Amino acid sequence: MTLDGAPGTPIASRFRGYLPVVVDVETAGFDAERHALLEVAIVTLAVGTDGRWGCEQTHHAHVEPFPGAELDADALKFNRIDPYHPFRFALSEREALEQLFRPVRRAVRAGGCTRAVLVGHNPSFDLGFVNAAARRSGVKRNPFHPFTTFDTATLGGLAFGQTVLARVVQAAGLAWDEREAHSAIYDAERTAELFCAVVNLWDERAGPGMP
Repeated sequence: MTLDGAPGTPIASRFRGYLPVVVDVETAGFDAERHALLEVAIVTLAVGTDGRWGCEQTHHAHVEPFPGAELDADALKFNRIDPYHPFRFALSEREALEQLFRPVRRAVRAGGCTRAVLVGHNPSFDLGFVNAAARRSGVKRNPFHPFTTFDTATLGGLAFGQTVLARVVQAAGLAWDEREAHSAIYDAERTAELFCAVVNLWDERAGPGMP
């Protein structure tokens, strides 16, 4: 699936010129200013010739804890990340975000859009860590809207009556493997599939962009 790329075509007109981009982060705690960002995955989306939304590409980076970052032991036990394992091949925050922001900016241009909007499951958490890392490392040209997000927990509650990611994914008829959960790539790709399922369901019933 590839982006439908001219202004006025579905990818550009569906959300007022915003391009939804799915993001999931893994961290060493809950405070974006104190705790380390450890892993980021993004999934760009596309509209096919049949008008249905789907996943386009996944991009991913392991991230080194920033100098002075705090590492919460419970968070590391939950996500099973060893921040200093040599085979993580982790990048600095600046290197990781610059690497990940480039395909987002390309997707925004290719889709004829004006800006990316972060899609996530409880996305204020993900956006908070992305924005904090960008500020801290001096990364310029953050492609994401600074505060607007699309929340698949809310959308899942509306469309399928569930809000926990594992439950709403399964309620939508999508695959879920608990053994793979809580890695940024896996959670981002399942969240992307869920978002597309909700948008496609709405468009089938009401028509694109219809109230």
